[in-house]
Amino acid sequence: MKKHGTLNAALSRVIAELGHTDYIVIADCGLPVPPGVERIDLALKPGMPGFLDTLAVVLEDMQVERALLANEISQHNRDLEHTATAMLEGRPLAHVPHGEFKQITRGARAIIRTGEATPYANVILYSGTTF
Repeated sequence: MKKHGTLNAALSRVIAELGHTDYIVIADCGLPVPPGVERIDLALKPGMPGFLDTLAVVLEDMQVERALLANEISQHNRDLEHTATAMLEGRPLAHVPHGEFKQITRGARAIIRTGEATPYANVILYSGTTF
């Protein structure tokens, strides 16, 4: 049994397999998962687990180089955006229209589906290197 880090086997494996510039998505329960992209479904019920809790766990394990949010989060989910931005601790953070965000998810190594049930609670995390 693992003693530290991500206990979810599929999530732990995907993080371990990431190379530089590969990316994963942490998603609310409504974001569509494109065909062919691995879905790691953590959702238990609306709100559980939450987006921010999931982001915190992933950031403990993953070397994140930069991140991407949908523009619409700034208008529709400002509190979550501010908290997520603070958690990303100054890493480069860009915004794109939600439609473009969904197109980009087609190249993700995996989409981690949370129980988050608030609008635009999605982030793309690009893998960095530890050296």
